[in-house]
Amino acid sequence: MATVNHQDRPLDLICLGRVAVDFYGQQIGSRLEEMTTFSKYLGGSSGNVAYGTAVQGLRSSMLARVGDEHMGRFLREELQSVGVDTSHLITDKERLTALVILGIKDKETFPLIFYRDNCADMAITKDDFSEAYIASSRCLAITGTHLSNPKTREAVLTALEYAGRNEVKRALDIDYRPVLWGLTSLGDGETRYIDSAEVTKSLQEVLHHFDLIVGTEEEFHIAGGSTDTLTALKNVRKVSNAVLVCKRGALGCSVFEGELPNDLDGGLNVYGVRVEVLNVLGAGDAFMSGLLRGYLNNEGWEQACHYANACGALVVSRHGCSPAMPTKRELDDYLTRAESVPRPDLDERLNHLHRVTTRKKQWENLCIFAFDHRKQLVDMANKVGADLARIPKLKQLLLKAMEQTATQSGLPQNQAGILADTTFGQDVLNEITGKDYWIARPIEEPSSARWN
Repeated sequence: MATVNHQDRPLDLICLGRVAVDFYGQQIGSRLEEMTTFSKYLGGSSGNVAYGTAVQGLRSSMLARVGDEHMGRFLREELQSVGVDTSHLITDKERLTALVILGIKDKETFPLIFYRDNCADMAITKDDFSEAYIASSRCLAITGTHLSNPKTREAVLTALEYAGRNEVKRALDIDYRPVLWGLTSLGDGETRYIDSAEVTKSLQEVLHHFDLIVGTEEEFHIAGGSTDTLTALKNVRKVSNAVLVCKRGALGCSVFEGELPNDLDGGLNVYGVRVEVLNVLGAGDAFMSGLLRGYLNNEGWEQACHYANACGALVVSRHGCSPAMPTKRELDDYLTRAESVPRPDLDERLNHLHRVTTRKKQWENLCIFAFDHRKQLVDMANKVGADLARIPKLKQLLLKAMEQTATQSGLPQNQAGILADTTFGQDVLNEITGKDYWIARPIEEPSSARWN
């Protein structure tokens, strides 16, 4: 592995490409037509990699656009919550954030629909970033979808030019989605491979720019213009000196530096572990996140691939992609005992580590105003013949008192909060939500416990 230098740069990685909101159907085993509820996650290949590398300890940055609306703000906040730099996540006031609707029908069927018509992330231009920004990183990671459109392609080529002039490593995740190249009907996001000489030509024109190219066997088929994997890899080698990392599913992955062997197993083969698969969507982004951890930390290709395979194994066992990404601590623990954990989703230690290391906020010392009283206030009102409708108004006054006190005392919002009930305090809870205060509700029933 060639050493990745410039450890002193502010960023390890800039991710340029797709960032979207994923709506995952919660009814596993159902068709999308039958889904009734969905979970909302950060998604998009580049967005997932920015998120996944950040939780692996890298200093990552997102170069993309989102809409000036709720979904765009959601993506920004999700990335910021794990430390991703969003200084170049641009708010586009003329376009909406991209959306994806996904389902898990069975182990082989994962229906999905891309809502990306004139979406924000496909409006990125070369004017959205400077050479100084690209030069502030050690690596630029591109996803192939942004080579499918003349405008985004121009932005990609400009970023690659800046990177080349400033010793920034350049990585490509081929990320081939036929629907995003206009090769299928708009509703067919599930199809993963359609042969296209035009797409092959479009990819091969830029492959010489890259130091690292990553893809599945099918993705190398499109990049290399052949459905024979070894032939495709050799065709890619003719136009690029990049290190080629071929993802091979349950077999793990193979790394090829220099001349291609005459056998697909002739490269560096790093085998993964077998796990129970729930969801393959997002596994590639998890793989890329782990691979980049090892690559940018100069740990060698074998170790980088161990990280990559393990990240992919953990994500395929879980629902969603970005929220399923393992943290550095979680991944390191898993790698010490991966062979004995066939069901990561059921492993108590892993689940505990995932829960405690992915908490969005670490609360410090808190000053909490508790006014969740219900029975006491009802008894007081009844005693003096007062209208119970005055209790919610009292609680609104108490909220204002808390906010004023926090402001006047200089207490940060993330150190102040309330404990309020839903019986008389629902309006209070509605009002305080989204302001970064600590919020809690009581779970006990009034008078349910008696103390002697």
